[in-house]
Amino acid sequence: MLRGLLVLAPALVAGISVASTRYASAEDIKLPATLTFTAYDTGTAGFNIAVGVGKMMKDKYGTDVRVLPAGNDVARLAPLRAKRAASAAMGSGTYFAQEGVFEFGSKEWGPQPLQILLSSVDCNCGSLGVAADSGVKDLKDLKGKRVGFVVGSPALNQNSLAVLAFAGLTQKDVKAVEFASYGAMWKGLINNDVDAAFGTTITGPAKEAETSPRGLIWPPLPAKDKEGWARMQKVGSFFFPQLATCGAGISPEKPVELGNYPYPIFVAYASQPADQVYAITKAMIVNYDAYKDSAPGAGGLGADRQTKNWVVPVHPGAVKALKEAGQWTDAQEAHNNKLIKRQEVLGAAWTEYGKSNPPSDDKAFLDGWMKARAAALAKADMPNGFEE
Repeated sequence: MLRGLLVLAPALVAGISVASTRYASAEDIKLPATLTFTAYDTGTAGFNIAVGVGKMMKDKYGTDVRVLPAGNDVARLAPLRAKRAASAAMGSGTYFAQEGVFEFGSKEWGPQPLQILLSSVDCNCGSLGVAADSGVKDLKDLKGKRVGFVVGSPALNQNSLAVLAFAGLTQKDVKAVEFASYGAMWKGLINNDVDAAFGTTITGPAKEAETSPRGLIWPPLPAKDKEGWARMQKVGSFFFPQLATCGAGISPEKPVELGNYPYPIFVAYASQPADQVYAITKAMIVNYDAYKDSAPGAGGLGADRQTKNWVVPVHPGAVKALKEAGQWTDAQEAHNNKLIKRQEVLGAAWTEYGKSNPPSDDKAFLDGWMKARAAALAKADMPNGFEE
């Protein structure tokens, strides 16, 4: 185990505050004696990167960082919302939480004003991996083929639908095969129960599929196909074109044009103190060399490698740190302010919907909210992002 780094079970973290009366400091950075992060399950890229960042903070500032593993987006955000964690290492669920859709359209949640500290984009991408023996060469060839979906994972399934949309396909154009988990879906591809599954190019199951008798390919999403990208971003606006140079069957010598989004995304709530967010972000920026090689993907956290003008705003505390690093522009400031305004519109719409005596039935409640959400965004002349 890394020295000074603790991984706590949910029951143990309940009594831990993100603040402390004792501060460790170096230069102009002041961190609490104890910090808690949440991340995806133990062994995932997000968890391993959070551990690497935590070790840096222990070594440089004497701060004990506890990384709390959680199996889904709700579980990662619950401690953050309860002020028992300082940051969560999230993925595309960050956007879904901000928008108040899928599981975040429930009575217990609604739109969450999440804001970014730093995020990682490295050499890998995320797309539909396809069995090489399926006869598929281009995404359009998936019509009529079996595509994996995971029960209870709307964020993951939305990613698959976005990639299909690139080729002008919808779920009705393929044979949707449901699985209980991400791992089971990829096992299904290997076992010839499905022809395509969504994942990152560096995920272990993709490598296993590549070396299986079926083999694996990644049908390209060429950046020059503007119409394809317009369709894809209508379903998954958080995707952007990227050249994958690492992963199953991919190398710098054999790259593939695919799509990607930041992962992990270290987030905080808008209400969290700017000085705390600044200190965490600043520590990650100035000590980048101390953790960039700690886990695959950690290198993407460099200040000069941040995704600009994405779909979720950057926290003011992180903006200050990025400005000091020379990695912030007036154009990005304007874009960021628009995103913060979007969060305000969504928050106000949620409050008004709650006052309208919404239905108690979960499905009816979500349906009503999505209509109220759409109306509020249309009134504000903002894109919906989740049209039927």
